[in-house]
Amino acid sequence: MINLNPLPYDPLLLVEGVDDKHVIRHLSERWNRGLEFAIKDYEGIENVLPNIRDHIDEPGRRAVGIVVDADSHVSSTWDRVGDRIREAGRTVSPIPTAPDPNGTIILENPNTNSPRIGVWIMPDNSNPGELENFVERMIPAADSVWPLSQQYIARIPSTDRKFAAGKTLRAQIHAWLATREDPRQMGLAIRAHDLEIDGPLCQRFLSWLTHLFA
Repeated sequence: MINLNPLPYDPLLLVEGVDDKHVIRHLSERWNRGLEFAIKDYEGIENVLPNIRDHIDEPGRRAVGIVVDADSHVSSTWDRVGDRIREAGRTVSPIPTAPDPNGTIILENPNTNSPRIGVWIMPDNSNPGELENFVERMIPAADSVWPLSQQYIARIPSTDRKFAAGKTLRAQIHAWLATREDPRQMGLAIRAHDLEIDGPLCQRFLSWLTHLFA
Protein backbone atom coordinates (compact mmCIF):
# COMPACT_ATOMS: atom_id res chain seq x y z
CA MET A 1 0.00 0.00 0.00
CA ILE A 2 1.22 3.51 -0.83
CA ASN A 3 0.71 6.03 1.97
CA LEU A 4 0.31 9.67 0.91
CA ASN A 5 0.39 10.86 4.53
CA PRO A 6 3.78 9.67 5.82
CA LEU A 7 4.15 8.40 9.35
CA PRO A 8 7.44 8.69 11.29
CA TYR A 9 8.67 5.16 10.55
CA ASP A 10 7.39 4.70 6.99
CA PRO A 11 9.93 3.98 4.27
CA LEU A 12 9.74 7.31 2.47
CA LEU A 13 10.01 8.58 -1.10
CA LEU A 14 10.65 12.31 -1.59
CA VAL A 15 9.40 13.78 -4.88
CA GLU A 16 9.18 17.22 -6.43
CA GLY A 17 5.44 17.58 -6.98
CA VAL A 18 1.92 16.24 -7.09
CA ASP A 19 2.26 14.78 -10.59
CA ASP A 20 5.34 12.79 -9.53
CA LYS A 21 3.50 11.56 -6.46
CA HIS A 22 0.49 10.26 -8.33
CA VAL A 23 2.42 8.79 -11.26
CA ILE A 24 4.63 6.80 -8.89
CA ARG A 25 1.71 5.84 -6.67
CA HIS A 26 -0.41 4.40 -9.50
CA LEU A 27 2.58 2.85 -11.21
CA SER A 28 3.57 1.07 -8.00
CA GLU A 29 0.07 -0.08 -7.14
CA ARG A 30 -0.53 -1.42 -10.63
CA TRP A 31 2.78 -3.30 -10.58
CA ASN A 32 2.94 -4.63 -7.01
CA ARG A 33 0.24 -3.93 -4.46
CA GLY A 34 2.40 -5.55 -1.78
CA LEU A 35 5.06 -2.84 -1.98
CA GLU A 36 4.67 -0.48 0.98
CA PHE A 37 6.12 3.00 1.34
CA ALA A 38 5.03 6.61 1.77
CA ILE A 39 5.40 9.49 -0.69
CA LYS A 40 5.91 13.14 0.23
CA ASP A 41 5.93 15.90 -2.37
CA TYR A 42 7.75 19.18 -1.82
CA GLU A 43 6.64 21.37 -4.76
CA GLY A 44 10.04 21.61 -6.42
CA ILE A 45 13.62 20.45 -6.08
CA GLU A 46 14.55 23.56 -4.12
CA ASN A 47 12.23 22.32 -1.37
CA VAL A 48 13.27 18.66 -1.65
CA LEU A 49 17.00 19.30 -1.15
CA PRO A 50 16.90 20.99 2.29
CA ASN A 51 14.79 18.14 3.71
CA ILE A 52 16.98 15.21 2.64
CA ARG A 53 19.25 15.40 5.68
CA ASP A 54 16.40 15.43 8.20
CA HIS A 55 14.77 12.33 6.70
CA ILE A 56 18.03 10.40 6.61
CA ASP A 57 18.68 11.27 10.26
CA GLU A 58 15.13 10.45 11.38
CA PRO A 59 15.23 7.55 13.87
CA GLY A 60 13.56 4.36 12.69
CA ARG A 61 13.40 5.31 9.02
CA ARG A 62 14.81 2.25 7.22
CA ALA A 63 14.71 3.59 3.65
CA VAL A 64 14.64 7.02 2.01
CA GLY A 65 14.21 7.50 -1.73
CA ILE A 66 14.67 10.69 -3.72
CA VAL A 67 13.17 11.33 -7.16
CA VAL A 68 14.00 14.62 -8.85
CA ASP A 69 14.12 15.90 -12.42
CA ALA A 70 17.44 16.15 -14.21
CA ASP A 71 16.17 19.24 -16.04
CA SER A 72 19.10 20.50 -18.15
CA HIS A 73 22.00 18.78 -16.40
CA VAL A 74 22.06 15.26 -14.96
CA SER A 75 25.49 15.62 -13.37
CA SER A 76 24.81 18.89 -11.58
CA THR A 77 21.49 17.59 -10.23
CA TRP A 78 23.26 14.44 -9.04
CA ASP A 79 25.95 16.51 -7.31
CA ARG A 80 23.36 18.65 -5.54
CA VAL A 81 21.53 15.60 -4.21
CA GLY A 82 24.78 13.90 -3.20
CA ASP A 83 25.95 16.98 -1.31
CA ARG A 84 22.74 16.97 0.74
CA ILE A 85 23.08 13.26 1.51
CA ARG A 86 26.63 13.87 2.76
CA GLU A 87 25.32 16.55 5.13
CA ALA A 88 23.40 13.94 7.12
CA GLY A 89 24.44 13.59 10.74
CA ARG A 90 24.73 9.86 10.31
CA THR A 91 27.60 8.70 8.13
CA VAL A 92 26.13 6.94 5.11
CA SER A 93 27.71 4.32 2.90
CA PRO A 94 29.90 5.58 0.01
CA ILE A 95 28.04 7.65 -2.58
CA PRO A 96 28.87 6.88 -6.25
CA THR A 97 30.41 9.66 -8.32
CA ALA A 98 27.65 9.33 -10.94
CA PRO A 99 24.09 7.99 -10.94
CA ASP A 100 23.50 4.35 -11.79
CA PRO A 101 21.46 4.10 -15.03
CA ASN A 102 19.29 1.52 -13.25
CA GLY A 103 18.70 3.80 -10.27
CA THR A 104 21.17 4.37 -7.46
CA ILE A 105 20.96 2.42 -4.21
CA ILE A 106 23.22 3.40 -1.28
CA LEU A 107 23.12 0.54 1.18
CA GLU A 108 22.48 0.88 4.88
CA ASN A 109 25.47 1.70 7.09
CA PRO A 110 25.11 -0.63 10.12
CA ASN A 111 27.77 1.32 12.03
CA THR A 112 25.66 4.48 12.10
CA ASN A 113 22.16 3.02 11.52
CA SER A 114 21.79 5.14 8.41
CA PRO A 115 18.90 4.02 6.17
CA ARG A 116 19.07 2.57 2.70
CA ILE A 117 19.04 5.53 0.32
CA GLY A 118 17.83 5.51 -3.27
CA VAL A 119 18.16 8.21 -5.93
CA TRP A 120 16.43 8.36 -9.30
CA ILE A 121 17.13 11.31 -11.60
CA MET A 122 14.20 11.68 -14.01
CA PRO A 123 13.79 10.56 -16.66
CA ASP A 124 16.43 7.81 -16.84
CA ASN A 125 19.47 8.81 -14.72
CA SER A 126 21.43 9.55 -17.89
CA ASN A 127 19.69 12.20 -19.99
CA PRO A 128 18.31 15.71 -19.38
CA GLY A 129 14.58 15.90 -18.89
CA GLU A 130 11.78 15.53 -16.37
CA LEU A 131 8.80 13.41 -15.40
CA GLU A 132 7.05 13.97 -18.72
CA ASN A 133 9.98 12.44 -20.60
CA PHE A 134 9.51 9.32 -18.46
CA VAL A 135 5.75 9.25 -19.08
CA GLU A 136 6.21 9.78 -22.84
CA ARG A 137 7.94 6.42 -23.03
CA MET A 138 4.84 4.79 -21.50
CA ILE A 139 2.62 5.85 -24.40
CA PRO A 140 1.93 2.75 -26.55
CA ALA A 141 4.31 2.63 -29.51
CA ALA A 142 1.52 2.01 -32.00
CA ASP A 143 -0.74 4.77 -30.66
CA SER A 144 -2.00 6.75 -33.65
CA VAL A 145 -3.15 9.78 -31.64
CA TRP A 146 0.24 10.61 -30.14
CA PRO A 147 1.73 11.99 -33.40
CA LEU A 148 -1.46 14.04 -33.90
CA SER A 149 -1.16 15.45 -30.38
CA GLN A 150 2.42 16.50 -31.12
CA GLN A 151 1.35 18.11 -34.38
CA TYR A 152 -1.50 19.96 -32.68
CA ILE A 153 0.82 21.62 -30.17
CA ALA A 154 3.44 22.32 -32.85
CA ARG A 155 0.87 24.21 -34.93
CA ILE A 156 -0.09 26.62 -32.16
CA PRO A 157 1.54 29.99 -32.95
CA SER A 158 4.19 31.00 -30.43
CA THR A 159 2.22 34.19 -29.69
CA ASP A 160 -0.73 32.06 -28.53
CA ARG A 161 1.24 29.65 -26.33
CA LYS A 162 0.73 30.20 -22.63
CA PHE A 163 3.24 27.51 -21.62
CA ALA A 164 7.01 28.02 -21.36
CA ALA A 165 9.20 26.96 -24.28
CA GLY A 166 10.71 24.14 -22.21
CA LYS A 167 7.27 22.68 -21.41
CA THR A 168 6.25 21.69 -24.92
CA LEU A 169 6.35 17.97 -24.12
CA ARG A 170 4.08 18.51 -21.13
CA ALA A 171 1.56 20.25 -23.40
CA GLN A 172 1.77 17.42 -25.93
CA ILE A 173 1.15 14.77 -23.28
CA HIS A 174 -1.83 16.60 -21.85
CA ALA A 175 -3.23 17.03 -25.36
CA TRP A 176 -2.94 13.27 -25.76
CA LEU A 177 -4.54 12.64 -22.36
CA ALA A 178 -7.48 14.83 -23.41
CA THR A 179 -8.35 12.30 -26.14
CA ARG A 180 -8.81 9.36 -23.77
CA GLU A 181 -12.26 7.93 -23.14
CA ASP A 182 -12.21 9.61 -19.75
CA PRO A 183 -9.67 12.49 -19.89
CA ARG A 184 -7.47 12.27 -16.83
CA GLN A 185 -4.13 13.14 -15.24
CA MET A 186 -1.00 11.07 -15.89
CA GLY A 187 -1.29 9.01 -12.72
CA LEU A 188 -4.89 8.04 -13.40
CA ALA A 189 -3.99 7.19 -17.00
CA ILE A 190 -1.63 4.57 -15.59
CA ARG A 191 -4.40 3.10 -13.44
CA ALA A 192 -6.75 3.05 -16.43
CA HIS A 193 -4.13 1.19 -18.53
CA ASP A 194 -3.95 4.00 -21.08
CA LEU A 195 -0.21 4.07 -20.37
CA GLU A 196 1.92 0.93 -20.58
CA ILE A 197 4.23 -0.16 -17.76
CA ASP A 198 6.11 -3.04 -19.39
CA GLY A 199 8.68 -0.96 -21.32
CA PRO A 200 12.38 -1.17 -20.38
CA LEU A 201 12.59 2.23 -18.66
CA CYS A 202 9.46 1.67 -16.60
CA GLN A 203 10.64 -1.78 -15.59
CA ARG A 204 14.02 -0.38 -14.52
CA PHE A 205 12.27 2.18 -12.34
CA LEU A 206 10.01 -0.44 -10.77
CA SER A 207 12.99 -2.70 -10.09
CA TRP A 208 14.72 0.22 -8.38
CA LEU A 209 11.66 0.91 -6.22
CA THR A 210 11.41 -2.75 -5.27
CA HIS A 211 15.09 -2.97 -4.35
CA LEU A 212 14.77 0.18 -2.26
CA PHE A 213 11.57 -0.59 -0.38
CA ALA A 214 11.02 -4.36 -0.41
